[in-house]
Amino acid sequence: MFNSSRPSDTKPVWVAASAAIGVALLGGLMTDIGGWYQQLRQPPWKPPDWLFGPVWTLVFALVAASGVTAWRRTTRRSQREWLLVLFALNGFLNVLWSLLYFRLQRPDWALVEVVALWLSIAALMAFVARHSRKAVWLLLPYLLWVAFAGALNWATVKLNAPFAGATLSVPGGAVHA
Repeated sequence: MFNSSRPSDTKPVWVAASAAIGVALLGGLMTDIGGWYQQLRQPPWKPPDWLFGPVWTLVFALVAASGVTAWRRTTRRSQREWLLVLFALNGFLNVLWSLLYFRLQRPDWALVEVVALWLSIAALMAFVARHSRKAVWLLLPYLLWVAFAGALNWATVKLNAPFAGATLSVPGGAVHA
């Protein structure tokens, strides 16, 4: 996938792989599927917990491949800087979702945040589309997986609200949170 004849050509691969691993590790550290999580009512269509790790691994590999592909097709420094900013923002939002949902035990807050995460993927896709159609296709599974995760998050909030006594206004009515 990454043909490189010069050692400097591998630098984007190492950077993207390191970033993807870093985001995955931080997200993993934020994820606690212990007692609190196990007590949540989940929709019947929720995949088994063991499936999330392999899916996220594949998604992060595709995101890294997209980043490398877009980087190699982007020639101007300012465009590369924007590419890095967009990927960094997305990585931050990815970890933040896990922090909100699992560590702070606030699926209601995570439901609001997942919209920002999804939009950051859409923004990445729009940006990389200027440089590489392949990079866009590599991001599509991520966009779809986060949309699925958002739907699962929504269902979990609906089944388990309220969380910590606040009220969250969501489409279809208020959810006591």
